[in-house]
Amino acid sequence: MLRRGLLGGTFNPPHLGHLAIARSARDGLVLDRVDLVPVGTPPHKPLEGDPGAQVRLELCRLATERDRALGVLDLEVLRPGPSYTVDTLRALHEQHPEDEWTFIVGADVAAGLHDWHEPEEVLRLARLAVADRDGVAAETLRERLADLHDGTRICFFGMPPVDVSSSLVRRRAAAGETLDGFVPGPVAARIAEFDLYRGGTHEHD
Repeated sequence: MLRRGLLGGTFNPPHLGHLAIARSARDGLVLDRVDLVPVGTPPHKPLEGDPGAQVRLELCRLATERDRALGVLDLEVLRPGPSYTVDTLRALHEQHPEDEWTFIVGADVAAGLHDWHEPEEVLRLARLAVADRDGVAAETLRERLADLHDGTRICFFGMPPVDVSSSLVRRRAAAGETLDGFVPGPVAARIAEFDLYRGGTHEHD
């Protein structure tokens, strides 16, 4: 049995903050591996400046290629239609029934768990691991989500603050500014190579 973590998101593009939360969860929760799971078609709204799901998938692979305990899963990109976490977890349980799954989110995302598609089923299929950056979110979230679980399906881990976001990276790329210190080197190189986020959309193999 492997203890596996999943970090979902648009990763438009993946940045050092994403890697920080993945590594903090891996170390804090003693996970064997953490995979990024880029969304294919977001269920709620289109992505701003989206270069295409395949491009975001490739950028995720570049972001994680130097860390053997991190990886990328492509099942949401390959699945037609909107991507829901519960569908991903069901598919992974079928493929790897012996593994234990932990779904990693920030406190802001966890606060909206009631609005997820089939939230009770999500918590049945995986633990919810919440990044608690300031040390005060845990009790508030436990109370807010008490009706969805018995207290054992939500856990918390600490992580250092990281002042970076995908929207900031897109703005810097659009302005032709350096991405050093914001995204992994291979991601910055690919963004520059294909002139991503400089206007319009781009689909590359």
